[in-house]
Amino acid sequence: MRLTHLSLRDFRSYVEVELPLDAGVTALVGPNGQGKTNLVEAVGYLATLGSHRVAQDAPLVRLGSERAVVRANVVRDDRALLVEIEITPGKANRARVNRAPVPRAREVIGILRTVLFAPEDLALVKGDPTERRRFLDDLLVLRTPRLAGVRADYDRVLRQRNALLKSAGAGIRAGKGDLRTLEVWDSHLATTGAELLAARLDLVEVIRPLVDKAYDAVADSGGPVALDYKCSLGEDVPLVPDRDVLSAALLSEISNLRRNELERGISLVGPHRDDLLLKLGPLPAKGYASHGESWSFALALRLAAYDLLRSDTDEGGEPVLILDDVFAELDVGRRERLAGMVARAEQVLVTAAVAADVPEELAGARVDVMAGEVRRVR
Repeated sequence: MRLTHLSLRDFRSYVEVELPLDAGVTALVGPNGQGKTNLVEAVGYLATLGSHRVAQDAPLVRLGSERAVVRANVVRDDRALLVEIEITPGKANRARVNRAPVPRAREVIGILRTVLFAPEDLALVKGDPTERRRFLDDLLVLRTPRLAGVRADYDRVLRQRNALLKSAGAGIRAGKGDLRTLEVWDSHLATTGAELLAARLDLVEVIRPLVDKAYDAVADSGGPVALDYKCSLGEDVPLVPDRDVLSAALLSEISNLRRNELERGISLVGPHRDDLLLKLGPLPAKGYASHGESWSFALALRLAAYDLLRSDTDEGGEPVLILDDVFAELDVGRRERLAGMVARAEQVLVTAAVAADVPEELAGARVDVMAGEVRRVR
């Protein structure tokens, strides 16, 4: 799998840009603030319908424009596909494949698969659980695109149920509460939540040894790493990836927490309350890992995701690997080990402020980026 051409219109700082891409390594080189990350952000958006930098779409549209367009030629299994996303803040995004509209933008997920590592990924180790849940769910959707619908359904049910909890709680305090509608949404939350939770549990089991292997390869110090899934159902509930078992457990815990939920007006149980625990030896990585160990752990998570997607041979080949301003943040040892691990990937996009930040092992095509203009050097 690889990109052969990227086109942008009114995306971030770009009025318009056309960027042909080759297999192997392409280094996007230029001073900070010139638009390198905007290019790889657009590639990542095509794969996930989300940005690694911002939570909302509005910042992706150039100031003064109503919409942005991201378009790319993708080669999968020797078949060329043209994928296009039209981003319009406040409205549903529109997508086309080979210039034909698709019913929902999320139907393009899976055509292009990417793994992106950026300085923001330190939040996987040092940040709050939201970052780690997103890591799991993004990887789930890249592996199994239909789960994008499950994820969207769960988010919709959660919003509706939270609104009902607030109104029902206020009604009960006023002496006129009615919980019948809420019970219907309890069932919806348990059903969609169980499917998402089962998929996460399966994923953690599969990726656990890959993370340990990647950390050992990239780190300069020993110490085993481990992943544990922390569930809002509590430690007494056996976590098995069985949707029926998990749905029943979610309904039971919802019942147990009914009073607290009504008092607080939020859903206190479900995948949105879970966390992926990262351990370095016997200790949690968050709060105990050094800066270098945190970088290694974050990098190991992304490399494990890359190895997992690459092993899915029926899904169009290797994902595109994106390393956004990473090498300047790493010490010499980690730079060399990372470069050696990814040098033979089918397609790698690297951004760097200066050419010297790109290791010699990753010599390949080079594109200079300056003030929103791109120029191929070699």
